[in-house]
Amino acid sequence: MDLGILDKVAFVAASSQGLGKSVALELAKEGAYVIICGRNKETLAEAEDEINKASSGEVLAIAGDLSIGADRQRMLKTAIEKYKKIDILVTNSGGPRSGTFEELDQEDWQKAYELLLASTVDLIRGVLPAMKAQGWGRIISITSQAVKQPVANLILSNSVRASVVGLIKTLAGELGPYQITVNNVMPGYTETNRLKNLIAANPKVSQAINEIPLGRFGQPEEFAAAVAFLASERASYITGVSLAVDGGWIQHIL
Repeated sequence: MDLGILDKVAFVAASSQGLGKSVALELAKEGAYVIICGRNKETLAEAEDEINKASSGEVLAIAGDLSIGADRQRMLKTAIEKYKKIDILVTNSGGPRSGTFEELDQEDWQKAYELLLASTVDLIRGVLPAMKAQGWGRIISITSQAVKQPVANLILSNSVRASVVGLIKTLAGELGPYQITVNNVMPGYTETNRLKNLIAANPKVSQAINEIPLGRFGQPEEFAAAVAFLASERASYITGVSLAVDGGWIQHIL
């Protein structure tokens, strides 16, 4: 299937590793110009090299911390100065600290806000002018299955990511007239370093595999394929949805 994103410009946040890197790789394989970013310069360079070797697309790597407003603005400015526009924005970030309500303080909540919600708002604000001017755009937010079915010991993620979903659903209505689609993708238990760290901190997390109808954890490339479709020309009539890529873990009907 031709996804129709050849030569489109895609900014994929937090893409030096994990799900973000998998999404960037998938979009690059489809012929998009891809901007990747991450805090660790060494990991970022490795991701850039991997994507370059696996695709014919052009990759721009920009080091920066999404939880810092000045870094967000700098990364956006660098990308837009080079390409003049961003056609596809994939917002994403690492997960906030795990823990129960009483184990976390106000600083933890503020950090989670900057990492998850403020970064999403800033990135969307930065790409909108060009998207609106051309009458085309794709905005996809990577959140978590926890926004539909909260996960124990992840109260920061459960709470703040849910606010991102409210933002995305509202923007779908506001930006529809400009033919900009805005969607949310909810990864389930996927074999990334984040999942490995959660299991190391709490071995009981590994038992979640018993709650997944497909009987296994997901692979990053399976998640990336879903995001790439939503970023495509073929998904032009899909907006305002929250798509679970979770092997059936979420049990809610709606």
